[in-house]
Amino acid sequence: MGPTNRREREKEELKSQILDAARYLFARDGYDSVTMRAIAERIEYSPRTLYLHFQDKEDLVRELCRHDFQEFGQGFAKLAGMKDPVERLKALGLAYAKFAEEFPNHYRLMFMSECPDYEGHGEEEWKGNPEVDSYAFLLGTSAEAIATGRLHPVHKDPELLAQTMWAGVHGVLALHFSKCNDPWVKWRPLKKRVKTMVDLLVDGLLAQPITTKKKGR
Repeated sequence: MGPTNRREREKEELKSQILDAARYLFARDGYDSVTMRAIAERIEYSPRTLYLHFQDKEDLVRELCRHDFQEFGQGFAKLAGMKDPVERLKALGLAYAKFAEEFPNHYRLMFMSECPDYEGHGEEEWKGNPEVDSYAFLLGTSAEAIATGRLHPVHKDPELLAQTMWAGVHGVLALHFSKCNDPWVKWRPLKKRVKTMVDLLVDGLLAQPITTKKKGR
């Protein structure tokens, strides 16, 4: 490996450290409370180093949000091979929750914090593209599920369906992150709570309710 390649690799590694530190602090303390100096101190560099990579804090968090949302969307796109859109809706809900459980700092920043506007900063490259835009993928799956004719006829709006699915699973996760350590509730495992919510949401959309056959029949 030549010196130029090594410098580029070290530059990218440092940039990744900056983003990781910023993600943690933004999720923990909130965007307004975190300074570039605080981020620099966390990785034991001078604030000047951060400005070699980002113009300011807004530029940093915009890059962070754009990076994380695109990575998240690409993970969703892996489910595109599922032919049944109704079952895909369930899989999306479970995948969304799995991401939150595995990457809580990412999730808090992406879905429980306010990111600066993307407008004019390259969002047109991925926004609306279901291969990288997770909401576009969820919306497309919702439209496909409606088109199967298996949902109750009252469910005709894919935007409403997608947003309701999102809100239901996010509610379970937000409650988990904010209240899961409270001893006065006998919390059931997160995976079971998520699966129950996903099943209630998707099965409740169907025109024909799911019935369980009794043994011996």
